[in-house]
Amino acid sequence: MTNTRLKLDQPVRNNWTDWRMMRDVKRRKLLVQHQPDRIRIRALKKNDILPSEIVEIGRKMLEDLPRDSSITRVRNRCAITSRSRGIVTRWRLSRIVWRSLADYNKLSGVQRAMW
Repeated sequence: MTNTRLKLDQPVRNNWTDWRMMRDVKRRKLLVQHQPDRIRIRALKKNDILPSEIVEIGRKMLEDLPRDSSITRVRNRCAITSRSRGIVTRWRLSRIVWRSLADYNKLSGVQRAMW
């Protein structure tokens, strides 16, 4: 009978916690790259004064941009565990990790409540 357990000491191929975090980083890079164009094209598309042909061209240009370059596709994730819910925004940590680090005085500017 062979041992089928996974080795936990295997080398890591990247710096990210899991595939969700890798996907989010890719989307953030696309956002930085395409955001100035996206803002200008959206302004064209929402303008009521311009002729409808130009608005239609703006709509087509917006469709041609990568879908992942939209701000709504970016999700806040914990920098340590990649958890997407319960994020403390200032530290980019989930509430669980934040609490465990705060308990042992590992976060700057955080003090346990005393009364």
